[in-house]
Formats: sequence, C-alpha cells, structure tokens
Amino acid sequence: MTSPSSPVWFITGCSTGFGRELARMVLDRGWRAVVTARDAGRVQDLTRGHENRALALSLDVTDAGQVAASVKAAEDRFGAIDVLVNNAGYGYQAPVEEGDDAEIRAMFEANVFGLAAMIRAVLPGMRARGKGHVVNLSSVAGFVGFPGSGYYAATKHAVEGLADSLAREVEPLGIKVLCVEPGPFRTDWAGRSLKQTPSRIADYAETAAARMQATAGISGKQPGDPVRACAAIIKAVESANPPRHLVLGAFGVEAVRGKLAGVIEEIDAWKETSLGADFPRSDADSG
Repeated sequence: MTSPSSPVWFITGCSTGFGRELARMVLDRGWRAVVTARDAGRVQDLTRGHENRALALSLDVTDAGQVAASVKAAEDRFGAIDVLVNNAGYGYQAPVEEGDDAEIRAMFEANVFGLAAMIRAVLPGMRARGKGHVVNLSSVAGFVGFPGSGYYAATKHAVEGLADSLAREVEPLGIKVLCVEPGPFRTDWAGRSLKQTPSRIADYAETAAARMQATAGISGKQPGDPVRACAAIIKAVESANPPRHLVLGAFGVEAVRGKLAGVIEEIDAWKETSLGADFPRSDADSG
C-alpha cells in the first residue's frame, strides 16, 4: 500500500513534454509511478532501472476499455493511486468558421472526454481512502481565448468548468483538485503534436491565420522550461495548502491576470443593468 513517503502517481501522455518530464522527476524522487502513453514502448526508457517502482502501460484515454484496464493494473500493482495527472491531450488550431468537424470532435474526445473518463475511473479508490489529488493539465487557454485556437480553448474551458464542480464535490471527501495552466513552454505542443486547418478566408489573415503562423514558428523557442514547470507542479501537490489553479510562466500570469481584471471591470461597468434583470424587490424583501 502507499505511504506518505512513497506516493503513487498515475500520469497520462508520458511520451513527450510535461508528462515525460514529470514521470522522470517523480521516479527520481524515489516515488512510484504509472507511466502511460498510447504506445508503452515509447516510455520504457523512463521505467528502466526503476522496475520495482514503475509500471509502463499502453493507454489511449479515448478508449474506455483501456482506461478501466490501466487503472485496475495500477491498483493491482501498487494498491492505490494517490495522484492522477491528466496530461494526455493536444492542440488543434483553425479559425472558428473554418474548423474541421472531425478534428474538433477528436480533440474533445482526448482533451475533455478522455480526461473525464480517467477521473471517473480513479475516484472510487480515492473516495474509499479519503484522500487523493487530481491534477489536470489545462492551459492559459482555459481562461483566455486566442484567435485561431477557439476549439482548443473550448476544451480547456471545459476542463476548468469540470474541475470547479469536481472540487466542490470531492474536496469535502479529502480529495484535492488542481488545474495547471501553462503558457508557452518548450514541449511538442506547438511542434509535432499541433494540428492545424489552414485558413483560406482573407478576412482572418490578420487574426486567426497570423496567430496560427506565429504559434508554429515559436516551437522550440518558447520561454517556458518544462523541467521547472514539473517541479512547480510537484511543489503544488505536496503543499499543505495546495492551489486550485497553478498558472505557469510569465506570459501566462500576465495573460490570466489581465483577462480576469478585464472581466471584473466589465461586470462592474454593467452592474446596474445586470441587477435590474431580477424581479423588483418588494419593501418586505428589502426589510
């Protein structure tokens, strides 16, 4: 069974990026890890030398059978899952008007429905023990919609909304929920993993198309360091008072703070109109 000194981390999407670095860091700390990717062969190097503490599994989070089987395998091997990290997912860019239906639905399957399936699979064990931590890799796009990334932002807004409700349901049971919101980091997100539908409508040349070109062009040059990001995630999970949101990188902090400040300003500017949408209060109500 688990102990405070040897937690079990279950991490999805470990072939590249945050998942890979996080799995390496967890194992280097002497903890136990279930390291998953659609092809387990791509993560065998991570578990080499840690066979007594690591389990490599093939997992496509959009496959319900694989989700159930992988969670069972993890619990059979280690007795429990202490930390679930929902990292599997990818980006797709297109102007909203020009989005491809099949691409949009495939991304939602991975980024939203696959993530939700993983949460449903691990919660029974966490509830039985009265503890656990669900970590969702969201994005600055979970707060801010950028041109060209509307459908990706929609998946991350969905993750944020799901996590808000989940936290209210499970935190009274001893289970913590964290959403990690990175800005631009040097992962494969903007490179090999990124899918795009090119814009052919001239009206979007200076908005969606320009940002899509810029996104692909910065791959490998982003300011964010995945190793430092993973250290920050571990610090948050290990904290006695863990956050609900962990924005990563200077770009992310500035973008999210700006968006939230703008929303408050707008709500305040329209406050009287908003309050006027209620039925008028009677004297008895106001008394």
